[in-house]
Amino acid sequence: MSLATLIKSIQDIMRKDVGVDGDAQRISQMCWLLFLKIYDDKEQEWELTHADYKSPLQKRFRWSNWAKDPEGMTGEELIDFVNNNLFPALKQLATKAGVSEHGRVIGSVFEDAYNYMKSGTLLRQVINTIEDDVDFNKSNDRHLFNDIYEKILADLQSAGNAGEYYTPRAVTQFIVDTINPQLGESIFDPACGTGGFLTCAIEHLKSQAKTTADKKRLQKSIHGVEKKPLPHMLAITNMMLHGIEVPTQIRHDNTLSRPYKDYGPRDRVDIIITNPPFGGMEEDGIEKNFLAKHQTRETADLFMALIMHLLKPTGRAAVVLPDGFLFGEGVKTTLKRELLEDFNLHTIVRLPKGVFAPYTSIATNILFFEKGGPTKDVWFFEHPYPEGYKSYSRSKPLTIGEFDLEKKWWGGAERKRRKTTEHAWKVSAKDIAERNYNLDCKNPHEVTVEHGDPDELMAEYLDITRQLQAAQQALKTELLAALKATGGKA
Repeated sequence: MSLATLIKSIQDIMRKDVGVDGDAQRISQMCWLLFLKIYDDKEQEWELTHADYKSPLQKRFRWSNWAKDPEGMTGEELIDFVNNNLFPALKQLATKAGVSEHGRVIGSVFEDAYNYMKSGTLLRQVINTIEDDVDFNKSNDRHLFNDIYEKILADLQSAGNAGEYYTPRAVTQFIVDTINPQLGESIFDPACGTGGFLTCAIEHLKSQAKTTADKKRLQKSIHGVEKKPLPHMLAITNMMLHGIEVPTQIRHDNTLSRPYKDYGPRDRVDIIITNPPFGGMEEDGIEKNFLAKHQTRETADLFMALIMHLLKPTGRAAVVLPDGFLFGEGVKTTLKRELLEDFNLHTIVRLPKGVFAPYTSIATNILFFEKGGPTKDVWFFEHPYPEGYKSYSRSKPLTIGEFDLEKKWWGGAERKRRKTTEHAWKVSAKDIAERNYNLDCKNPHEVTVEHGDPDELMAEYLDITRQLQAAQQALKTELLAALKATGGKA
């Protein structure tokens, strides 16, 4: 069965269930079922490869014991088991004393999860469809999760909320390639969504992890926080399928809810890569967790204040932000002044509109900076559309190959030999300060189209119109004369 057919068949079954209301609930329902299936497949693998592995689940709560048999529990018996036995057992793992790290992972996934289905017969049909068509111990099926995840995100978008935690793969890949994390460095995404940046970082580091000890270091180096239950569940699943066996460091929480002053040296990290939510407002009181000079309800600004605070000395970051941050004032001006004074804001890649289509048309930027300033110059690189494009779309998305332009220009790890081009230019920190820290610096190499004076253009238009009418009349006269000369015969 193809991926699209698999997802469609599951959703078609769920649509018959009176308890599932809308796409968002269908997707959430499908995700917790897929998680348990994947976790069971992983447990079977761990039992073969880890002599000391002990499941945190009672035997009757493991997928292979209650779901695997297509002729097993169904109807009222199944619904009663899921609602009154399975879910309470999984939820309590989040807080129960003495639970293993594996158990805490399951608990964090299920503390805000729900079973929406009311028909045990339909639930059995969904379970059988998943069991028949997906085996995550097969490498091909494991790779399928990336496609399942993309399809789920597409469905979430139609449900109206995928843009909150989706970053195009080309952007995450370019950022990780450019930041170039090294084994042993701590990597953090404070608004990790479904884990796109972190899975890219894991794949980047795998070639450096040669020994068992290296692999353990890799596992401990990946950190993320996501406040919404569904993307957090997807992030945990994503981590497991990319080799992070116990992703306890992907927390279900709101990074901004912890007071700024409570973050100490232990919390600081080497690398932050993120696309924080922008355009939204935090709930009342969250801003009180921050220093007075940073207090705002604008989500992206609060994340920027925290990102700057959490970097280690010489730490580095790449953050996706909208144009509004570049030219905004108030708290934004304060943050930008601190960026230039205490950090090296060395590069801003200006992305064109449509990169995040169809989720948003807002133009975005990637800010690359290092702790330990001040900034001397900020280089800007304006990413062009491919030839013939006027925008991106779902059928014509931004691709990683397009970033070869930036990579060729970048100048290696030391960023040496950078040159001004039609796409790249630099502005001194002094000039930016004189602009009241407005970072919305336009490309000076753009060809400016001079449209002319409006009155002159209108007079020219009217003159051309008169000439056209005269030509039409002359042609008409000539045709009538020709017809007369031939006696009206064609």
